Amino acid sequence: MAIENVRPTRLELLRTRRRIGVAKRGLNLLKLKRSALIAEFFAISREALRLRGDLQKRVARGYESIRNAEMMEGPTRLENISMLLPDVRPVAVSTKNVMGVRTPRVDRGGYAPTDAGALLDLPTSVQESIRHFQGIYQVVLDIAEKENALRRLLKEIEKTKRRASAIENVLIPRLEATVRYIKFRFDEMERDSFAMLKAVKRKMEQEGGGVAA
Repeated sequence: MAIENVRPTRLELLRTRRRIGVAKRGLNLLKLKRSALIAEFFAISREALRLRGDLQKRVARGYESIRNAEMMEGPTRLENISMLLPDVRPVAVSTKNVMGVRTPRVDRGGYAPTDAGALLDLPTSVQESIRHFQGIYQVVLDIAEKENALRRLLKEIEKTKRRASAIENVLIPRLEATVRYIKFRFDEMERDSFAMLKAVKRKMEQEGGGVAA
C-alpha cells in the first residue's frame, strides 16, 4: 500500500506501530535462527572435514590390505573369493531435524546377519581386507549424510538471510515512513485547525467590534 493511500487516523497509527513491533521481534528471531544455523553449519563442516581425512587414511590401509591378501592368496584365488562374498544390505534413508531443517539420515548397510557366518570361513588376510572396506563404506555414507545436511543448511541460511533483509531493509523502513507520514498529516491538520480557529476568532472579534460601534 502506498503511503498516500494510508488513512491518517489514530487507529492506523497504532496499527502501524504494532506492526513495527511485530516485525522487529520477527527480525530478531530470524537473526537468532541464522546465527544458530551458521553455528551448526560450521560444526557439521568440521565433522565432514575430519571424516574426509579419516577416509583418505582408511582407503590407504584398505588398498594395502588388498595387496597383502593378494600376496597371501594369489590374484586368482582372491578373485574367486570375491565372487562368493555375501551382498551388502541396501542403505536405508530416513530423515532427521537439524535446526528446523529436514535432512536425510543414512542408516548404514553392511552384511546381512544371516550371511555374516560366511565371512568366518575366509582367509584371515581376506577378512582383514573386508573389515577395512566395510569401514570405508561406512565413512563414505557418513560423509554423504553430512554433505547433504550442509547443502540444506546453506540453503536455509540463505533463505533466512533474505527474509531478514526484506524485513530490515524494506518492511520496517516502509512502516516507519508510514508512521512519519501519519504524524506529518496530524501536524498538518493541527496547523490547519489552528489557522481556522484563529480566522474564526478574528472574524468574531471583527463582528463584535462592528456591533459595539
